[in-house]
Amino acid sequence: MYISKIQITNFRNFKEKQIEFNDGVNVIIGHNNAGKTNLIKALSLVIDSQKPKRLEVDDFNKNSTLAELKTSPPKISIAITIKKGKEQEPDDLVTISNWLTKLDSSYEALLTYEFFLPQKKQEEYLKEMALVADNDPKGMDKAWKILKHSFIRFYVYKIWGGDPINQAIADTESLQKFDFQFLDAIRDVERDMLTGKNTLLREVFDFFMDYEIKIDGSKTTDEKHQKIKDRKILFSEKADILIQELSDRIDAGKKEILSYAKNTGASFNKATPNFEGSVSENEMYSVLKLIVQYETGIKIPATHNGLGYNNLIFMSLLLAKMQVNADVDYLDANAKVFTTLAIEEPEAHLHPAMQYKFLKFLNENKKEKKVRQIFVTTHSTHITSAVSLDEIICLHNEGGETNVGYPKKVFLNADGTENIKSKKYAQRFLDATKSDMLFAQKVLFVEGIAEQLLLSVFANYLGKSLEDNHIAIINVGGRYFAHFLYLFDSQKENTIPKKVICLTDRDPERKEKPDGKFKKCYPFEYNLDLTKFDYQTNPTADSYPVGSHPNITFYSQPIGTGKTFEYEILISNPTLEILLTDSISNSDEIKDLMTLYNTAGKTSQDLLNRLSKSKENQRILDSITANTSSSDDEKKKAVIASRYLNSVGKGENALELCYVLQENFAKKGTADFKEFIVPAYIKSAIEEVCQ
Repeated sequence: MYISKIQITNFRNFKEKQIEFNDGVNVIIGHNNAGKTNLIKALSLVIDSQKPKRLEVDDFNKNSTLAELKTSPPKISIAITIKKGKEQEPDDLVTISNWLTKLDSSYEALLTYEFFLPQKKQEEYLKEMALVADNDPKGMDKAWKILKHSFIRFYVYKIWGGDPINQAIADTESLQKFDFQFLDAIRDVERDMLTGKNTLLREVFDFFMDYEIKIDGSKTTDEKHQKIKDRKILFSEKADILIQELSDRIDAGKKEILSYAKNTGASFNKATPNFEGSVSENEMYSVLKLIVQYETGIKIPATHNGLGYNNLIFMSLLLAKMQVNADVDYLDANAKVFTTLAIEEPEAHLHPAMQYKFLKFLNENKKEKKVRQIFVTTHSTHITSAVSLDEIICLHNEGGETNVGYPKKVFLNADGTENIKSKKYAQRFLDATKSDMLFAQKVLFVEGIAEQLLLSVFANYLGKSLEDNHIAIINVGGRYFAHFLYLFDSQKENTIPKKVICLTDRDPERKEKPDGKFKKCYPFEYNLDLTKFDYQTNPTADSYPVGSHPNITFYSQPIGTGKTFEYEILISNPTLEILLTDSISNSDEIKDLMTLYNTAGKTSQDLLNRLSKSKENQRILDSITANTSSSDDEKKKAVIASRYLNSVGKGENALELCYVLQENFAKKGTADFKEFIVPAYIKSAIEEVCQ
């Protein structure tokens, strides 16, 4: 069996939300304050029998209206549905039999935690709340204070088994069959595991003592018990010898020590103090300490070990304890039936390679049935890149409302069939860098490395910060946006409805009629000769125009003047010489073109005359000369932008541009600062994503 879903009502950031779980590993991700910790807390309130279940006023969801608070006292409800899973154990159905809501072969059971004000106090509550005026601007604060000071102490909690309408309290014995182990992000592993004095380590020691006998399939249960009993007796006899030796060594000193007792009158009525003792195996565990031993033979105490390794060791011990708790032969009727492990931010103190190893470790324990279901909350892109999309659950909080996304469910074609190609593409693409799209509050998809490097700098020139707005810039390496939009399309179910902006190049093309192939062309060549050529531009550029979709927008250069990212930078800044970085070829020629542009009276023909002799430059000259629809200023900009585009090496130039523009921005407010104009389509995109 497994926990298939949880319904959370009015608890912390969850107003009313249902979250579905996997039978196995569940990796829960999301930006800060999305609700990951609160989700684990909600789970623990239902199935963790060891933790307190009383809540406080601050545990209520605060998005209630004053009218709602005046109508009825707030109540927290957390319901988990338990279903038949892929792996079935003999005691599963017996454990949840009293909570069943579905009785066929694929059974379902329901457990509901409720925190509420008893009926007998509700009339008094309503009278108190009626004193708060509806139009009081501080009415909400007053209402919550009334609840805190006058009524929260009367609240009670119940865990109902089955349909909560029946109000049948779940039996404690069955609830205790659930083993819920939670490792929070701030944990003191040294305190919790390093010596045998600790309960965790002592329980593990006791279970695994004489383990080779316990797992010996050639012996009967009685034979095993007898052999272990013989060992215990032998240990006790050896321990008695040590105790006697200690007693003999202190005999002379004992007489001196106890003489003080005699002199003070502690010895009377023929009774005298003495020393005696025995030691059991369990008591001897306390002298054992965890150490780390290297192949060289060097031993160091675990207190001197790194925090990351200690965290892994602690998790392994915890899983060992869960194995202890679930062993029927060891605990008989007290054995746990359903073991659940929840880990918050396991990446704490673990470098990326150890995070991969940790996930492998968890999956192996799941396969070996040492733990039935695992919940991991994380901010680690290394962890998300190491698991499948099927195991990821995304929480996203926007404007106080928490949404849940399931990447495994979103890759659907229009007819409802699964788009396996896009799903596989996204799975391969989500490495440790690109997984940022799942954690960020907003996403900016771009085609290449140049945009990825420069957009944050462009935002600074606009007085914006992509980092402060928690925006991830994701380079998809081409026009492959569609594969990832499945994850975020708010008009579809199970998606992550965050703001998504896609920047794509216009990329005009033409082909000779009738059977030519499309080849790149310049904007000033677009539709220039309709009798000889067919023309097209990037079809994805107009996929989601501004205002056409609730959370997805595409931006590109205008048709007729736009071509690529680099081309548009020069169209917007035709005389900015700092753009001519060291990697630019033909920089002297382009600098002369910029000078001519700035010189009064110079026309586009003057710039064309400056072009060096080449086949490509002749094409530029012929096409711009033949173009009669563009202004002379547009033609001059086009000459400079075309020459620049043909002189750029994209990767290296992007790095250099990033550096020179950052250096220039640092001079803002001084005479050395050069005005840089962010291309209009990029400006619009940045302004929208930063709203």
